[in-house]
Amino acid sequence: MYTNEMLESMKKVEAARKANADFEPRRMTADEKDALLSTYHPDYKQSEFEVLKIGPNKGEKVPLELAALLQGKSRVNPDEIDLSKPDYDVDVLVIGGGGAGSSAAIEAHNAGANVMIVTKLRIGDANTMMAEGGIQAADKPNDSPAIHYLDAFGGGHFAAKPELLNKLVTEAPEAIQWLNDLGVEFDKASDGTMITTHGGGTSRKRMHAAKDYSGAEIMRTLRDEVLNRGIPVVDFTAAIELILDDAGNAAGAVLVNMETKQTLIARAKTVIVATGGAGRLHYQGFPTSNHYGATADGLVLAYRVGAKLLYADTLQYHPTGAAFPSQIFGALVTEKVRSLGAKLVNADGEVFMHPLETRDVCAASIIRECDDRKKGLETGQGLGLWLDTPMIELKSGEGTIEKRIPAMMRMFGKYGIDIRKDPIMVYPTLHYQNGGIDIDATTMSGVKNLFVAGEAVGGIHGRNRLMGNSLLDIIVFGRDAGKAASAASKNAAPGKLSLEHVRKFEKERASAGIATDVLSPKLLPSYAHRDGEL
Repeated sequence: MYTNEMLESMKKVEAARKANADFEPRRMTADEKDALLSTYHPDYKQSEFEVLKIGPNKGEKVPLELAALLQGKSRVNPDEIDLSKPDYDVDVLVIGGGGAGSSAAIEAHNAGANVMIVTKLRIGDANTMMAEGGIQAADKPNDSPAIHYLDAFGGGHFAAKPELLNKLVTEAPEAIQWLNDLGVEFDKASDGTMITTHGGGTSRKRMHAAKDYSGAEIMRTLRDEVLNRGIPVVDFTAAIELILDDAGNAAGAVLVNMETKQTLIARAKTVIVATGGAGRLHYQGFPTSNHYGATADGLVLAYRVGAKLLYADTLQYHPTGAAFPSQIFGALVTEKVRSLGAKLVNADGEVFMHPLETRDVCAASIIRECDDRKKGLETGQGLGLWLDTPMIELKSGEGTIEKRIPAMMRMFGKYGIDIRKDPIMVYPTLHYQNGGIDIDATTMSGVKNLFVAGEAVGGIHGRNRLMGNSLLDIIVFGRDAGKAASAASKNAAPGKLSLEHVRKFEKERASAGIATDVLSPKLLPSYAHRDGEL
């Protein structure tokens, strides 16, 4: 399976393993990090961005692929849509069936609202399900929300909205307790104490996990709670346009059945956008760790009704995506592998950075090592270098890998790679949408009665996110959005439903000379070698 070049390099890695395990590279200084990021991180590659010509963020840059959708043509012709006879009429409409949407629906239902989830795939088909490493919360005696705040604020380049980050860290311990009470099987010691570990950029061990399938365990529990409560879930149905009332407030959505293509109307007193990330847009041609439906739908829908975006020019490229074999190219190799002791090693067997630098610094370091320093290896899909997983058991004892990261062991084991004995090949993969819809502390966007939760939000993490804070934000802000939307629905009285914003946006496109017929939102990626997409 391995090339001769890989086999020769593996010998160097094995020969240096004992010394590398005992070697602790120093952390970079702030100036070194800034220089590294500006030279090697994809967010700084100016040719891959476009300045928006229309909309609330006119004059700001976003990735080319996102710009095409934000300035794209609506899938809805207002003249062909009858809004007078809604197919669904609810208090709270949740768009998205991942962790944030499910948390929101549970809390809205708990507050007595008539709530419905609509999702373009199935409930649980979301990036939540793909998350592996864990969820942060400062709930140990040597930690505090204040320390958590400082770690996250610095890790996000001091760009997070303070009011949002404050909510994230102060509500974190309660979020863990809420999940635990719902039935999430967190890793625990024999006395019932939750086991916590470090993550990149953290100064305390606050990562709670369920082995290395934390997201799947959380999503399983939330999905069961939604279904057990009898909350309606409309699967395989995508939101293709938001509906406003004649006062400009969010009042529902135009839906399309992904199989029959039937158009449906949902009227709602309040709307929660929880549509997740954008990895399947494959910015700059990168592979992705994201689920099939992650195409930035919520950003497009909210932008068209006038909601402003924040930090839409920043993405997170997870430093350790699988680079070999090709069958799992781009799949996530959890940061927990490094928090357990594995280190990144180049083709010559050299450790070239501290293993727990923040994700953007780590990704940029790998790109530098492969591109400029020529210390990467050809994988058949591009370049990669080693994550020396056998180092874990050298340091922590035999059986650690199977006990703590069994999903990683199984993923590579399917292709004949035993990560207990051999290192694995990695390279950055498109992982997280740092930017998104700008919200206030109540989770409401700039459009009244339009709330947002989860990865579709911008500003919680600033310009870079620490490991474990995404599973945390979907719970904290999902729950808060559900509570806020439910409360707002009690006093909301939507006026006449309208799609006038679609006509207005089309006029803006014409005035700006945007002639593209790209339909947005994208809904699903297309990997077929043919013209046209869904």
